[in-house]
Amino acid sequence: MKISIVEDDMLLRENLKLLLSGETGISVVGAYATAEDALVGLKRTVPDILLTDIGLPGRSGIELIRDIKDQLPDMEIMAHTVFDDRETVFSAIKAGASAYILKGSTPRELIDALHTLHKGGSPMSPKIARKVIREFQDEGSDEQYLLSPREKGIVKEIENGMTYKDISVKFNISPHTVHTHIKNIYEKLHAKDRQEALVVARRKGII
Repeated sequence: MKISIVEDDMLLRENLKLLLSGETGISVVGAYATAEDALVGLKRTVPDILLTDIGLPGRSGIELIRDIKDQLPDMEIMAHTVFDDRETVFSAIKAGASAYILKGSTPRELIDALHTLHKGGSPMSPKIARKVIREFQDEGSDEQYLLSPREKGIVKEIENGMTYKDISVKFNISPHTVHTHIKNIYEKLHAKDRQEALVVARRKGII
């Protein structure tokens, strides 16, 4: 496994080189202090994995990740940083990082994460993995509120086989109002008919 390091802290960069070079099966083929230096060096010696800091002088680690993915799309990239805020984490992932390990992880955790990434996994520090999971859970929760309570009630009655007239009687609203609600439901769910609206509503967890 060939690895290149991008880290502006000279002491940490040297410690990472020593740590990884001493691990069986790992070869450090480059170590750079800036994104600019890395972009030049990585074209000469292409590693399997790029281990990069995010808070770099000049071009940021996120910009470097994006540049590398544009130029060398097959290279795996691991962010190695102190930043654990949502914006930085998701910017790095969207830019192309397949792994996100926080500084302060033990040497063994870092090495194991590199091996996992090399084998096709996407290792993340537990704190980062929790943020990613919560992000998807929050998105799922948002879907629950896509329809108003009345619209959700109407969709449920449509699922139960009620006609528009039955729905108007149950909710004590006019048939015209029922039609207006159903038109809004179709628009919100991007559905063209009753069946498609039910399929989308089930998929989004609305019913």
